[in-house]
Amino acid sequence: MFIDINCDLGESFGAYTLGNDEALMPFITSANIACGMHAGDPRIMHQTVQTCVRQGVAIGAHPGFADLSGFGRRTMGISPAEAYDLVLYQIGALYGFVKAAGARLHHVKPHGALYNQAAKDPALAEAIARAVKDFDSQLFLYGLAGSALVEEAKRLGVRTCSEIFADRTYQSDGTLTPRTNPNALIHDPAQAVGQVMQFIQEKENWAETVCIHGDGAQAVSFAQALYTHFQEQGIQPQSPV
Repeated sequence: MFIDINCDLGESFGAYTLGNDEALMPFITSANIACGMHAGDPRIMHQTVQTCVRQGVAIGAHPGFADLSGFGRRTMGISPAEAYDLVLYQIGALYGFVKAAGARLHHVKPHGALYNQAAKDPALAEAIARAVKDFDSQLFLYGLAGSALVEEAKRLGVRTCSEIFADRTYQSDGTLTPRTNPNALIHDPAQAVGQVMQFIQEKENWAETVCIHGDGAQAVSFAQALYTHFQEQGIQPQSPV
């Protein structure tokens, strides 16, 4: 059995450092790199792509709302046409650094509020999936397992990778608990591993990738715990092919 461990990276900005990208690299198989809208900047994007190439980590674009002060986690009213342009623009920005490095862009994963809104809004989901398809039909689109984003992407013939989260709790409808809720985040690596394994055991073939947020205080511990546990259980960490 194979499963991907993905992480949001490249979210530093200018003089401000966020996350511990280098320490995470040995324990992940794919990276979602911020494209300068919710976080990141050209220099950070360049450096993060180079690090992924050195470490053999699959490279993904992580487009989000143009909301640096809110880190892309605030709900925004946006039309499907605007979403298409926003996502296409950010994929293109990251791709410049990927191409210059002689590497391959592997996937796209929307960030934050854009991701959560697309999980419930078929029109928004369709626009994002179409932007990915129009840029490169061989790209994977990462989305919340069971969400509108995954369903719309499949309908358009986009390659999908259904995602579960190690460091977030879930609501009864299968969506992520809003960050405004005090119980939204998981802080214990053992609890994170337990949640992931429960998903894998109870919902076989439901998800292909597990997400860890790179800005989380326990991100490295979570990634290392998951990677080690998977290997002990005979589950091979590997990016989708």
